Amino acid sequence: MKKIILLSLLCVVGFMPVKLSAQVNVNVNIGSQPLWGPVGYEHADYYYLPDIESYYDVTQRQFVSLNNGTWVFTRALPSRYSSYNLYNGYKVVINSPKPYLYFKDDKVKYAKFKGYKSQPVISRSSDPKYFIVKGHPKNINKVKNVQLKTKKIKIQNHGNAYGKGHGKGKH
Repeated sequence: MKKIILLSLLCVVGFMPVKLSAQVNVNVNIGSQPLWGPVGYEHADYYYLPDIESYYDVTQRQFVSLNNGTWVFTRALPSRYSSYNLYNGYKVVINSPKPYLYFKDDKVKYAKFKGYKSQPVISRSSDPKYFIVKGHPKNINKVKNVQLKTKKIKIQNHGNAYGKGHGKGKH
C-alpha cells in the first residue's frame, strides 16, 4: 500500500509545472592574451608552443618550460630560446589546468605544427574585439564605441521537468 501511495505521489509531482532556470557564463579573457597570441579564441588558459616544446600561461603571463627534467616558470623565454619569434611560431590553445603535466601527449599530438609559420596573431588582426589588447595598433583607447563584456545567457522553462508545458496555464 505504501508503494502505491508513493508511486501515485511521484506521478502527480511529475506532471506539476516546474520552473527550470539555468545560467551559463562564458569567460572571455581576450584582453589578457598577448599580442603574439592566436586569433579566434575568446578564452585561452595556456598556449602550447610546439617549436620549443613549452607552454605559456595566459592568466599568469609566464612561460612554462622544461629545464633538466623540472618545469620552470619564468616571465621571459629562457635564453636558449632567445632566437624564437613568438609572432611567427604556432600556438595551440589549451584550456585545462596544468597542461604541462600532459606534455608527453601534447608533444606527440601537436608535433605536426612544428615549423608552421602562418598562424594569424592578435597584433595583426583588424577584428575590433582585439582592440582591447594593450599594445594593439588599434588599441581601445584610440577607438570609441567598442565594448566587450562577459556574456550571460539565461534559459528558462516554465513547463514541467520534461520541458513541455503540460501543466496549467496557456502555452
